Amino acid sequence: MDIGKKIKALRKDKKLTLKHLSETSGIAIATLSRIETGRMTGTVRSHQAIASVLGISLPQLYGDIQLKHKAVDFQSTRSRTDIFVHNDRAAHGMLTNNVLSKKMMPVMLKISAGGSTTQEELPKPTEKFIYVLKGECAAYIEDKSYILKAGETLYFDAALAHSFKNTGDTEVKAICVITPPAL
Repeated sequence: MDIGKKIKALRKDKKLTLKHLSETSGIAIATLSRIETGRMTGTVRSHQAIASVLGISLPQLYGDIQLKHKAVDFQSTRSRTDIFVHNDRAAHGMLTNNVLSKKMMPVMLKISAGGSTTQEELPKPTEKFIYVLKGECAAYIEDKSYILKAGETLYFDAALAHSFKNTGDTEVKAICVITPPAL
């Protein structure tokens, strides 16, 4: 059994709705749904919150979980549905499936003209790499800014406060790789 199926079975055994589990665990209902359907695995912190609401320990939750490892994970453009929206002008689209079970998280960052991402500070020891495919953006990391044009890259400690802003007239498209995966 995988973690999502086990959480769903335990939730149903307790006759809890996703909404109730979301409200009592503090985990977004969309995230819970993705965990239960196997589209994401969640984090140890989210698993702890879920286990607490379900009235079990983390070792009990993990008890009979079997990890599946694929050597190859193909994702067509049609199957790409996980998009995390910063706001109406910036979004990250996941470029692989089951990202939290992997060692890196590749995402497509898109920022409309004049748009920017929200500020992030990921947990240590997370690192981020960005490669600009199209457009021009400013990367704000702590108290410094870096202007990135198509073909340019930036690699940094993602635990530092950072955000991106489109500084051009066209949409920015950039590949970001985060390691280890963090949401």
